[in-house]
Amino acid sequence: MAKSPKGLDRNSKKGSNAGTPPPSRRVPMREFSRSLPMSLLRAREAVMRQFRPSLRQHGLTEQQWRILRALAAIDAIEVTELARTAFLLGPSLSRILRDLEARRLIERKTAKSDQRRGVVSISEKGVRLMEVVAPFSEAIYAEITRRYSAKKLAELQDMLGALEASLADLNAGAGNDGSDE
Repeated sequence: MAKSPKGLDRNSKKGSNAGTPPPSRRVPMREFSRSLPMSLLRAREAVMRQFRPSLRQHGLTEQQWRILRALAAIDAIEVTELARTAFLLGPSLSRILRDLEARRLIERKTAKSDQRRGVVSISEKGVRLMEVVAPFSEAIYAEITRRYSAKKLAELQDMLGALEASLADLNAGAGNDGSDE
């Protein structure tokens, strides 16, 4: 019998095993839905689903908002440090900064200490946009707090911070390879 590249029988008819359940694949790992990365991704998605409509209404992507939020907290920052702070890869950050600069929401300059390094800051127009978006964002936070409770949110923040700190030196220097698990 001819076998396909994936080892499937090309001559078998579709649905010929209709009543037979697929063979169980047992891998010695925790259940997929109980993996920590998946739990964190589901929680992140549930939170971001609350913010996306407001961001879209104001012409912002999640990543653009993340950059503006980071920049609003400081005077200026080197691009490489901004990438680390905002958890964005260099190529993505370059594109986002180009878009934000074209909209005049940020300003880019060359570092005085090293002409090869770029420094980014939020512009006055960027600050004004944040002032418009902030009340919507705070209303969303208030609703999340109402539903989940201020105490549980504070505990969650503390637990996530502790998890991050406990894993900080695990694979130190390995960097982020972009994998999820």
